Amino acid sequence: MSSTDSVVLRARDIVKTYGATRALKGVNFDIHRGKVTTLFGENGAGKSTLMKILSGVERPTSGTIELDGEIVEFASTQDAAARGIAIIHQELSLAPNLNVRDNIFMGRELRTRTGIDFAEEERRVRALMQGLEEDIDPLTPVADLRLGQQQIVEIARALSINSRILIMDEPTSALSATEVEVLFRVISDLTSAGVSIVYISHHLEEALQVTDFAVVLRDGSITATANAADIDLEWIVRNMVGSDYDLGEPPTGYAFGDVALSIEHVSVADPENPERFVVDDLSLQVRKGEVVCIYGLMGAGRTELLEAVAGRVPIAGGRIVKDGVDISGLSIAERIDAGLGLVPEDRQRDGLVQTMSVGSNLSLASIGAFVRGLFLSGGRERELVSTMVRSLQVKTASGEAPIGSLSGGNQQKVVIGKILATDPDVILLDEPSRGIDVGAKGEVFRLLAQRAAQGLAVVYSTSEVGECLSIAHRIVVMRRGRIVVEFGSDATKEAIMAASGEAVVA
Repeated sequence: MSSTDSVVLRARDIVKTYGATRALKGVNFDIHRGKVTTLFGENGAGKSTLMKILSGVERPTSGTIELDGEIVEFASTQDAAARGIAIIHQELSLAPNLNVRDNIFMGRELRTRTGIDFAEEERRVRALMQGLEEDIDPLTPVADLRLGQQQIVEIARALSINSRILIMDEPTSALSATEVEVLFRVISDLTSAGVSIVYISHHLEEALQVTDFAVVLRDGSITATANAADIDLEWIVRNMVGSDYDLGEPPTGYAFGDVALSIEHVSVADPENPERFVVDDLSLQVRKGEVVCIYGLMGAGRTELLEAVAGRVPIAGGRIVKDGVDISGLSIAERIDAGLGLVPEDRQRDGLVQTMSVGSNLSLASIGAFVRGLFLSGGRERELVSTMVRSLQVKTASGEAPIGSLSGGNQQKVVIGKILATDPDVILLDEPSRGIDVGAKGEVFRLLAQRAAQGLAVVYSTSEVGECLSIAHRIVVMRRGRIVVEFGSDATKEAIMAASGEAVVA
């Protein structure tokens, strides 16, 4: 590691307990001036907890933080920000009812003697968006932005503080490949200017591109540290989970069944411009027991397609047929009852009820199965919750724990489990690995492969090529609302990326 005089912040013997749970067990962590320190670890390892402590969101149970050699205490995020520390949270913390400008300057408005200087705020937001190469109007309501654009706004808000230490917790989880490249250029510019970056990502190969120092956290303790020049993907995975990186392979040894889902000439209109189609005359069939991956860049129409099939957005043309029956006119609940379920891209907004427990979230979509007359069979519900927690390996103290107490990846497992609990015969998953670590990702994909071998039709979308080449029998590439090519066992990373319009870097 570099010499100690390059360390701008030292966390020493940090312990954090929640009741009987020790989330952090005496962690020592250094942040280097003008460098990127990447923190690797599985979901529930304690990464986000440590970052919340360093940014003033939470206070440690014990331990000290030294900034420029001085022991400091952060009572709030405002305290940390005053010291030049900002964080981009894994879960978006935007106010959807406010516009982009007001979200970025919320709580630290630019004021003059006559009030808030909205014009100057708008000018600065436009400059931030220009630097991030995003054409987002400062006055656009955040609720009208797609998830990737909301992630950009979250990043812009952190950049607007002009921090000396910037913590990025899964900053690329909703970004396209092009947006990731832009962010990496921004990171390079920031570190060149002396800004220290703490980077957390489950996209391991991606993280290696920007890492200067690597730190691995496992079960609340630091298990390994190294210079970037001394590590590779295998080193990271081995220290994180103690095994190789494996998302599984396509399930084999059985024949596909009948067509379970038929998407026939479906079009979906752009809500902002009804004359434009975000899904344009698209047709696709999926058979029982088949795993189909939909790949495409951000804006290709993947999310809109899956949401249309699930009934979340209306179709402008065509029809959706399940097991030979046209379900185009059915509601979301009726489609779930018919055996079709969607795991949405945005788990916080669309997949979970934050005021409910882990168990209540898991059983929410299938609650009707436990009702007998006027009574709810709590025993059967608890049995289902226990089965799902075990099969998905959700790290939780119990089914009664608040859903907010789980790490992002474990929350994602709960969303998947909620849909699997309805016993579907067709499951749609929009970016199912968003916010999931390498170990959990393998668990989820292997579980889907097992369910496919039992006859479940699986359709998942992804912007990660590696996930296409795992359990999928068939890969379809979307571009501008259409399927442009279809691959089977002949798929290669380069061919998939080229078909999507993505530049392939040698």
